[in-house]
Amino acid sequence: MKTSLETVVAWAKRKGFVYPNSEIYGGLANAWDFGPYGALLKKNIADLWVKHFTQEREDMVFMDTAIIAHPTTWQASGHLASFADALIDDKKTGQRFRADKLIEDFIEKNIDRSPLDVWTNKEKAIEKEFHLFLNTHNSPYSLSVLSYDPIREVEQRVSDSQTKEQAASLKMKLDEYFGLHWWRNQSQKIIEEDFKKKFPVNNIPLPNLSPESRGNEGMRDFIVKYIPNNPETGTPADWTECRNFNLMLSSHLGPVANETSKVYMRPETCQSLFTDFKAVLDTTRMRIPFGLAQVWKAFRNEITPGQFLYRTREFEQMEIEYFVPADPEKAMEIYNQWKADCMHYWTEVIGISPAHLRFKDHEKLAHYAAAAVDIEYWYPRGFGEIQGIHNRTNFDLSQHQEFSKKDMQYSDPYTGERYIPRCVEASFGLGRQVMVTMLEFYDEETLEDGSSRVVIRFPKQLAPVKFAILPLVKKDQKQVETAEKIFRDLSKSFKCEYDDGGAIGKRYRRQDEIWTPYCITIDPETVDESSPNFGTVTARERDSMQQRRVKIEELSQCF
Repeated sequence: MKTSLETVVAWAKRKGFVYPNSEIYGGLANAWDFGPYGALLKKNIADLWVKHFTQEREDMVFMDTAIIAHPTTWQASGHLASFADALIDDKKTGQRFRADKLIEDFIEKNIDRSPLDVWTNKEKAIEKEFHLFLNTHNSPYSLSVLSYDPIREVEQRVSDSQTKEQAASLKMKLDEYFGLHWWRNQSQKIIEEDFKKKFPVNNIPLPNLSPESRGNEGMRDFIVKYIPNNPETGTPADWTECRNFNLMLSSHLGPVANETSKVYMRPETCQSLFTDFKAVLDTTRMRIPFGLAQVWKAFRNEITPGQFLYRTREFEQMEIEYFVPADPEKAMEIYNQWKADCMHYWTEVIGISPAHLRFKDHEKLAHYAAAAVDIEYWYPRGFGEIQGIHNRTNFDLSQHQEFSKKDMQYSDPYTGERYIPRCVEASFGLGRQVMVTMLEFYDEETLEDGSSRVVIRFPKQLAPVKFAILPLVKKDQKQVETAEKIFRDLSKSFKCEYDDGGAIGKRYRRQDEIWTPYCITIDPETVDESSPNFGTVTARERDSMQQRRVKIEELSQCF
């Protein structure tokens, strides 16, 4: 049975893994501090990630870039123009929601994840025919793009293409609805002739896409029609208009705070990897294909942060930008290789059950992407993203070349070919990894004597504390001295914890709850020179609770 998120959060706060930020002042919405054990866990995860993706590969370079970049960086990347969410308020309660999230939650709860279920059979048939038309004409609007959350409501004004004027109107509406630039380059002949051939009858409607694709007005129309009640209170809502909410966090550099001094806290870490691309080529022996990776802070002005560590305003990204040849087929081949390697990381390095993971292809692609997929984890609320993998084409380097006027081309040392490389991106959230591991390995088990214990069945390499050193009797000087020496010696190589408070059984339970693989007990036999067990300790293994005598000098071999 899946452990509830509330149970894990309560345990994490109680045991010192996380604390609400500024709690003495009432806290800050979804801002969390990592406590003594949480900070160690996060570091262990980051170390494993760096080891797997950079240290063990010859084609990767590890980076550490600045949080604040030149403002033009965000103009080139498109963030200043389009990095925004639509928000909508309930006037009655003052509560604020992300419009797309409201719609997404409604579809998941009421239509069993299948938005097509709200369509009539006739509308479904029309939608299928329209997809077939586009796919048979090699249109950039692939089935995967157009099938993204289709919703009922067809519009007569875009349904008829019998005249040139109406065809031109259709083209304009397609631009508006799809939000994709490729359609502007499509032949007028295709729109006027081929579409008419497929739909010769007047009044055959063109199916709409998702409300998100129809803009703020379309989203509000959907919310007013299908979500009349506030989802938090269950009472009738009075919805405002949808307004764009910029996700960039701004600040100022210099003595005067004005528009010319405005800078932005980076919303993603990857752009510095793109701007440093040529510098890495000039200072290293890296050749394409190769990648840049980093683990560091990013910031987003989230409208509705929540779900513990899942969505926060300040977070740490673990990002890889892997530069590949200009050949689209080769780029897709490498993209698929990264999909396999990332899934291997989750299952074999971190130890997540394959049954709790899945790939989910993006149905609606970003304008710069040739392909995109999420790896999703089975949270208590259902599947949700833990990682994104994208074939970003050569968009980013091309944009930075255009805005900086600096040459971003790569010269192949063997063929002499010059080109702007394509890029495959693998993006992880470190906080989400911490959250996933807590959920995955938290366990409450009933013992043979009827008692219960909380035990975290975490892989040894990720455990925040490796050894707990426990003198059986804290008033026994010899036991204490021996325990302290063991603690000092092991602490040179491992994170250890010294615990002499309370009964030994309670101390074992405390260590079980913080994932300590081994409890080392120093007892009378350890310090009794006449005992055959002199110089040995009792090592208790966390998962099995089995105990065995181990020589002090051999303790480090447990790892």
